[in-house]
Amino acid sequence: MATDTLSPPPATAGPAITLVDVVKDFGGVGDTAAVRGVNLTIGDGEFFSLLGPSGCGKTTTLRMIAGFEEPSSGQILLHGRDMVGVAANRRDINMVFQSYALFPHLSVADNVAFGLRRRRVPKDEIHDRVDRILNTVELADKADRRPRELSGGQQQRVALARALVNRPRALLLDEPLGALDLKLRQSMQLELKRIQREVGLTFIYVTHDQAEALTMSDRIAVMNGGLIEQVAPPQEVYERPATAFVAGFIGTSNLISGRLTSTGPEGGVIDLDDGQRITVPVSAAPGAGADVRLTVRPEKITMTTGPTGAASRVRGTVREVVYLGTSTSYTVATSAGAEMTVFQPNDGTASVVPARGDTVWLSWATAHSYPLGAPPTVPATSAAGRIAPDSGSLTPS
Repeated sequence: MATDTLSPPPATAGPAITLVDVVKDFGGVGDTAAVRGVNLTIGDGEFFSLLGPSGCGKTTTLRMIAGFEEPSSGQILLHGRDMVGVAANRRDINMVFQSYALFPHLSVADNVAFGLRRRRVPKDEIHDRVDRILNTVELADKADRRPRELSGGQQQRVALARALVNRPRALLLDEPLGALDLKLRQSMQLELKRIQREVGLTFIYVTHDQAEALTMSDRIAVMNGGLIEQVAPPQEVYERPATAFVAGFIGTSNLISGRLTSTGPEGGVIDLDDGQRITVPVSAAPGAGADVRLTVRPEKITMTTGPTGAASRVRGTVREVVYLGTSTSYTVATSAGAEMTVFQPNDGTASVVPARGDTVWLSWATAHSYPLGAPPTVPATSAAGRIAPDSGSLTPS
């Protein structure tokens, strides 16, 4: 009897995939290193996302794991075995692309079975494995249809089934939902996470969409300029960004700079004028006279018509009001010189609903003033930057 397609691969003592000082330099004139010293450890059965803007090196990193590109230096280990120099078709890894590349003349079942037939898997086992995986992706009733008869989301699931039916040790996904409309993309995010849990495989997912990464991932690596700025679970990346880039790229964030005038039990204090002040958590306060950068998320801020007793409070003038459905976004020019964004839910609980030109006070808890560290740097003597393998980020000072 064929092995159950949904059974996860045997557990191993080490991680599924490890990258050690991986550099990819395409050569030529100027700074041509697309990846500049990446260290990563990805666990068995983990849904791991590489997130960042276009040109940050995430797809190049994925292609090196797949074997479509060779690193200029460094190691790529699959379950402890170095894959550098090993052909892509010998890596026991499958990849799903944004363009699904389905065979238009073949049925759904035949598309899924294509790789098994090329490997000369017995017919009975092919039939059993195709049936099982089509049930997993909820397309058993579409087995006889051609790709043109399917929706975009269904075609995406066929491509996923075709990759999974071969039972790879890991599945790589390069922005596979990019061609779908917003509503379908959101529903497919949940489907992908469900399928990943059921099959128990390691998924490495490349995306530039922050919401996509936050929705699906067990951990996220945020990339910028060929380097990793932070590796952490979604909540930590959002609530405690390591650098200004991470804070600005993941959602909306208010970046504030200032000099500490004093320190006390509440933490470091940035005193402004007329009762305005910003506090930094005591564990992060470097001492009076130090310059600090911090971030506070728009939904953590409360607006009032007068000053409150909150540890952090600033005065400003409302410059813009944008209705977003579930919330309203306010742009406030503060007297401290910073422009801040505030989100208020449209559930009737807001204490004040200001209009453009109104003067308001913004306040938030000390714990929501999160200090930012410096971005990682590449040593001048080397093309490779060293980043701690399991953190991928600098700890905020």
